[in-house]
This record gives sequence, C-alpha cells and structure tokens, in this order.
Amino acid sequence: MEIQLWRSILCPYELAVKELVLKFEHIITEHRENDLYSPIEQVSGRVKSVSSILEKLQRKHIPMERMEEEVEDIAGIRIICQFEEDIETVASIIQKRTDMEIKSEKNYLKHMKQSGYRSYHLIIYYTVETIHGPKRLQAEIQIRTMAMDFWATIEHSLQYKYKGDMPLHVTERLSKAADAIISLDLEMSSVRSEIMDAQNSSQLQSNLIKDILTNIENLYRVSNQREVMKIQDEFLRVFKTKDLRQLERFHRQLDIISEGYRAQAVNHNI
Repeated sequence: MEIQLWRSILCPYELAVKELVLKFEHIITEHRENDLYSPIEQVSGRVKSVSSILEKLQRKHIPMERMEEEVEDIAGIRIICQFEEDIETVASIIQKRTDMEIKSEKNYLKHMKQSGYRSYHLIIYYTVETIHGPKRLQAEIQIRTMAMDFWATIEHSLQYKYKGDMPLHVTERLSKAADAIISLDLEMSSVRSEIMDAQNSSQLQSNLIKDILTNIENLYRVSNQREVMKIQDEFLRVFKTKDLRQLERFHRQLDIISEGYRAQAVNHNI
C-alpha cells in the first residue's frame, strides 16, 4: 500500500468514531431527559495512529493488504460507567441495536488478564456512508468503570515506556493496584443505592431550578415587575435552605401563579 493512501483509508474510520460517539452521547441525553439513570457516564473515541497501526502489523505479522480485515481496533470507542453492574447493561444495549453488528466479545471482567487488566470488549461491524458509497468497517468498543479506566491508562503508559518489558517490581505493584481497583469497584457497588439516591436528588434539584427560572423569566413579560422581584427574592431564600422539599413546594406554587397569568392573558385576548 502506498503511503499517500493512508489518509483516504482512515477517513471512514474517523467518520465512524464521530458517529458512534454521538450515538452513545445521545443515549446518555435520552436517559437524563427522562429522569432515568444513565448506565453510560461518558464516552470518547479515537482512530489508531498510523505508527500504532504499523507497529501492530509488524508485531502480529499481518500483511499490509490484510490490515482492514485483521486490525479490528483502527476505530476505538471507550465507554465509561460508574458501576461494574452497568457494564453488562451497556453491552446489552449495544447487542440490541440494529445499526451495530457484534462480531466478537471478550470479557476481561470474568477472565482478567495476567497483568490485572479488566474491561469488556466488543468488536462490531458498523457502516458509514462515504462519497464512494457505504463502507462496512470494524470498530472496538471498550466498556469499563472509572476505576478500571484509571488503572488501564497507567498500565498503557508504563507498557509504552518499557516497550512491553516491564521490570518485575513495577509489574508486582501494578498487580497490587489492580486488586485495589477490584476492591474499590466492589465497595462502590455496595453503596450504589445511596450514591444513586444522592445523584437523583441532585438531578431533580437541577431540573426544578431550571423550570423555576424559566417561569420567573416568563412572568417578567406578563406580570408586575415588583411582584416578580418578590417571587425572585423568595426563590433565592428557598434556594439557600438547600431543602429539596421546600424547593418542590415553591415550584408547585409558582406553577399555579404562572397558570393564573396565562389564563388572564388568554381571556384578555378573547
């Protein structure tokens, strides 16, 4: 393959990464807009660099003309979850999609690598539309917790530094760190309900404040400014209490006030 062809070869993979990241971000948005817990905390993607592709071809003795068939992770997506239980949920979401076809799965949660690496990998087929027509390509999706991702990032950097030949003392310390990561994820799972309750309360408060401020803004257009200033002052007083029940009560009262002004506006127009 000629060097100048790299750009045209990798361009569809860049498109695939952009589309896949957008689709997974939309899953997050859909959950949160419907006041549901999102099993995906964040998502990112990348296209493998040319140097990394060449290194892999050499290491695995893959001929250049077989690159797109045998290098499965030219396009890579990383999905981060809060809890280990979420990983299976995300994998199930992907398995049910009609725009992503599962080629293979590797469960490094049940079968941890010797290094201590833990993650859930999916190789998918995904089709993008190019100027030459549809192109079906492969992409790797890694699903892991925030703690697993922290460990994997450090391990990847050390592997790069030592060119895959890490000193024994570093390997041993990484192994101990991997055990600590397992303990951390287990501990977080044990208090999952408390964490989710706190996050749900925070999201509910955020939604209430957004609705309240929208109502106050609308009242400025139809109500006496002095009355709206009193409502705004009352909102700030309630907000300072950090009491969710008081905020909900104020929200209901403001809805009634706003509805009254809307009814007056309709009658006036009639």
